[in-house]
Amino acid sequence: MKIKVPNILTIGRIIIVPIFVLSFYMPGIIGDLVPFFLFIIASFTDFLDGLLARMYKEESRLGELLDPIADKILVSAALILLVMNGIIKNYEVIAAIIILTREILISGLREFLAKKAVSMPVSSLAKFKTFVQMFSIAILLTGETGNALINFQDYNAQTIGIILLWLSAFLTLYTAYDYLAKGIMTAMDDDKQD
Repeated sequence: MKIKVPNILTIGRIIIVPIFVLSFYMPGIIGDLVPFFLFIIASFTDFLDGLLARMYKEESRLGELLDPIADKILVSAALILLVMNGIIKNYEVIAAIIILTREILISGLREFLAKKAVSMPVSSLAKFKTFVQMFSIAILLTGETGNALINFQDYNAQTIGIILLWLSAFLTLYTAYDYLAKGIMTAMDDDKQD
Protein backbone atom coordinates (compact mmCIF):
# COMPACT_ATOMS: atom_id res chain seq x y z
CA MET A 1 0.00 0.00 0.00
CA LYS A 2 1.46 3.33 -1.08
CA ILE A 3 1.22 6.10 1.53
CA LYS A 4 0.28 9.40 -0.07
CA VAL A 5 2.22 12.64 0.54
CA PRO A 6 -0.68 14.41 2.34
CA ASN A 7 -0.92 11.48 4.77
CA ILE A 8 2.85 11.60 5.37
CA LEU A 9 2.51 15.31 6.27
CA THR A 10 -0.37 14.53 8.63
CA ILE A 11 1.56 11.72 10.33
CA GLY A 12 4.56 14.07 10.54
CA ARG A 13 2.37 16.60 12.34
CA ILE A 14 1.44 13.97 14.93
CA ILE A 15 5.12 13.03 15.36
CA ILE A 16 6.08 16.70 15.87
CA VAL A 17 3.77 17.03 18.91
CA PRO A 18 5.92 15.16 21.49
CA ILE A 19 9.02 17.01 20.25
CA PHE A 20 7.06 20.28 20.52
CA VAL A 21 6.03 19.43 24.10
CA LEU A 22 9.60 18.59 25.15
CA SER A 23 10.98 21.75 23.52
CA PHE A 24 8.50 23.85 25.50
CA TYR A 25 10.49 23.00 28.65
CA MET A 26 13.82 24.23 27.29
CA PRO A 27 15.06 27.29 29.18
CA GLY A 28 15.34 30.85 27.85
CA ILE A 29 15.13 31.95 24.26
CA ILE A 30 15.47 28.36 22.98
CA GLY A 31 12.38 27.35 24.99
CA ASP A 32 10.49 30.26 23.41
CA LEU A 33 11.58 29.94 19.79
CA VAL A 34 11.91 26.18 19.20
CA PRO A 35 8.27 25.41 20.19
CA PHE A 36 7.15 28.46 18.19
CA PHE A 37 8.89 27.22 15.02
CA LEU A 38 7.73 23.62 15.53
CA PHE A 39 4.15 24.86 15.95
CA ILE A 40 4.44 26.99 12.80
CA ILE A 41 5.82 24.02 10.82
CA ALA A 42 3.07 21.73 12.11
CA SER A 43 0.38 24.34 11.34
CA PHE A 44 1.77 24.82 7.84
CA THR A 45 1.65 21.06 7.19
CA ASP A 46 -2.07 21.22 8.10
CA PHE A 47 -2.61 23.74 5.30
CA LEU A 48 -0.26 21.92 2.92
CA ASP A 49 -1.67 18.41 3.32
CA GLY A 50 -5.20 19.58 2.48
CA LEU A 51 -3.97 21.62 -0.48
CA LEU A 52 -1.93 18.73 -1.90
CA ALA A 53 -4.74 16.23 -1.35
CA ARG A 54 -7.17 18.40 -3.34
CA MET A 55 -4.63 19.44 -5.99
CA TYR A 56 -3.46 15.90 -6.79
CA LYS A 57 -6.77 14.24 -5.95
CA GLU A 58 -5.11 12.20 -3.20
CA GLU A 59 -7.90 12.45 -0.67
CA SER A 60 -8.10 9.25 1.35
CA ARG A 61 -10.10 7.79 4.19
CA LEU A 62 -6.91 7.60 6.26
CA GLY A 63 -6.28 11.31 5.70
CA GLU A 64 -9.91 12.09 6.49
CA LEU A 65 -9.49 10.27 9.79
CA LEU A 66 -5.99 11.44 10.78
CA ASP A 67 -6.10 15.12 9.73
CA PRO A 68 -8.63 16.33 12.34
CA ILE A 69 -7.00 14.13 14.99
CA ALA A 70 -3.57 15.65 14.27
CA ASP A 71 -5.04 19.17 14.46
CA LYS A 72 -6.74 18.52 17.77
CA ILE A 73 -3.64 16.90 19.32
CA LEU A 74 -1.48 19.88 18.29
CA VAL A 75 -3.91 22.60 19.43
CA SER A 76 -4.81 20.78 22.67
CA ALA A 77 -1.16 20.21 23.60
CA ALA A 78 -0.29 23.86 22.92
CA LEU A 79 -3.25 25.26 24.88
CA ILE A 80 -2.65 22.93 27.84
CA LEU A 81 1.04 23.90 27.97
CA LEU A 82 0.19 27.62 27.77
CA VAL A 83 -2.37 27.31 30.58
CA MET A 84 -0.02 25.20 32.70
CA ASN A 85 2.79 27.72 32.21
CA GLY A 86 0.55 30.65 33.21
CA ILE A 87 0.73 32.39 29.83
CA ILE A 88 -3.02 31.80 29.48
CA LYS A 89 -4.44 32.51 32.94
CA ASN A 90 -7.48 33.71 34.88
CA TYR A 91 -10.49 34.40 32.63
CA GLU A 92 -8.37 33.81 29.52
CA VAL A 93 -8.61 30.08 30.30
CA ILE A 94 -12.29 30.32 29.28
CA ALA A 95 -11.21 31.09 25.70
CA ALA A 96 -9.03 27.95 25.70
CA ILE A 97 -11.89 25.86 27.12
CA ILE A 98 -14.26 27.18 24.43
CA ILE A 99 -11.77 26.18 21.71
CA LEU A 100 -11.16 22.70 23.16
CA THR A 101 -14.88 22.07 23.78
CA ARG A 102 -15.75 23.00 20.19
CA GLU A 103 -13.07 20.63 18.89
CA ILE A 104 -14.56 17.72 20.84
CA LEU A 105 -18.16 18.65 20.00
CA ILE A 106 -17.59 18.99 16.25
CA SER A 107 -15.57 15.75 16.19
CA GLY A 108 -18.52 13.96 17.74
CA LEU A 109 -20.92 15.58 15.28
CA ARG A 110 -18.76 14.61 12.29
CA GLU A 111 -18.54 11.02 13.55
CA PHE A 112 -22.33 10.89 14.02
CA LEU A 113 -22.98 12.30 10.56
CA ALA A 114 -20.40 9.98 8.97
CA LYS A 115 -22.47 7.01 10.15
CA LYS A 116 -25.35 8.49 8.18
CA ALA A 117 -23.04 9.04 5.17
CA VAL A 118 -23.40 12.83 5.51
CA SER A 119 -20.32 15.01 5.14
CA MET A 120 -19.89 18.44 6.68
CA PRO A 121 -17.63 20.58 4.49
CA VAL A 122 -15.42 23.12 6.24
CA SER A 123 -16.72 26.67 5.81
CA SER A 124 -14.56 29.66 4.86
CA LEU A 125 -15.24 31.20 8.27
CA ALA A 126 -14.07 28.00 9.99
CA LYS A 127 -10.85 28.13 7.97
CA PHE A 128 -10.35 31.78 9.02
CA LYS A 129 -11.07 30.78 12.63
CA THR A 130 -8.38 28.10 12.41
CA PHE A 131 -5.87 30.62 11.02
CA VAL A 132 -6.59 33.13 13.83
CA GLN A 133 -6.42 30.34 16.41
CA MET A 134 -3.09 29.03 15.15
CA PHE A 135 -1.67 32.55 14.83
CA SER A 136 -2.71 33.46 18.39
CA ILE A 137 -1.21 30.26 19.84
CA ALA A 138 2.01 30.79 17.86
CA ILE A 139 2.38 34.34 19.24
CA LEU A 140 1.70 33.14 22.80
CA LEU A 141 4.36 30.44 22.43
CA THR A 142 7.06 33.10 21.90
CA GLY A 143 6.90 33.99 25.61
CA GLU A 144 9.25 36.69 26.90
CA THR A 145 11.27 36.60 23.67
CA GLY A 146 8.12 37.60 21.79
CA ASN A 147 7.44 40.38 24.30
CA ALA A 148 10.95 41.73 23.75
CA LEU A 149 10.47 41.69 19.97
CA ILE A 150 6.89 43.02 19.90
CA ASN A 151 6.38 45.74 22.48
CA PHE A 152 4.78 49.05 21.63
CA GLN A 153 2.73 51.19 24.00
CA ASP A 154 0.41 48.90 26.01
CA TYR A 155 0.66 45.99 23.58
CA ASN A 156 3.25 43.25 23.66
CA ALA A 157 3.24 39.83 21.98
CA GLN A 158 1.34 38.19 24.85
CA THR A 159 -1.39 40.87 24.87
CA ILE A 160 -1.85 40.58 21.10
CA GLY A 161 -1.88 36.77 21.39
CA ILE A 162 -4.59 36.86 24.08
CA ILE A 163 -6.73 39.30 22.06
CA LEU A 164 -6.47 36.99 19.03
CA LEU A 165 -7.21 33.96 21.24
CA TRP A 166 -10.47 35.61 22.37
CA LEU A 167 -11.30 36.47 18.75
CA SER A 168 -10.77 32.84 17.75
CA ALA A 169 -12.92 31.73 20.74
CA PHE A 170 -15.81 33.93 19.54
CA LEU A 171 -15.39 32.66 15.98
CA THR A 172 -15.28 29.15 17.45
CA LEU A 173 -18.66 29.67 19.14
CA TYR A 174 -20.23 30.98 15.93
CA THR A 175 -18.83 28.22 13.70
CA ALA A 176 -19.78 25.55 16.27
CA TYR A 177 -23.36 26.86 16.30
CA ASP A 178 -23.38 26.90 12.49
CA TYR A 179 -22.09 23.30 12.25
CA LEU A 180 -24.47 22.05 14.94
CA ALA A 181 -27.50 23.72 13.34
CA LYS A 182 -26.64 22.33 9.89
CA GLY A 183 -25.76 18.92 11.31
CA ILE A 184 -28.96 18.60 13.35
CA MET A 185 -31.10 19.76 10.40
CA THR A 186 -29.36 17.28 8.10
CA ALA A 187 -29.81 14.45 10.60
CA MET A 188 -33.50 15.33 11.10
CA ASP A 189 -34.09 15.44 7.32
CA ASP A 190 -32.35 12.09 6.97
CA ASP A 191 -34.52 10.57 9.76
CA LYS A 192 -37.70 11.81 8.04
CA GLN A 193 -36.67 10.08 4.81
CA ASP A 194 -36.11 6.76 6.64
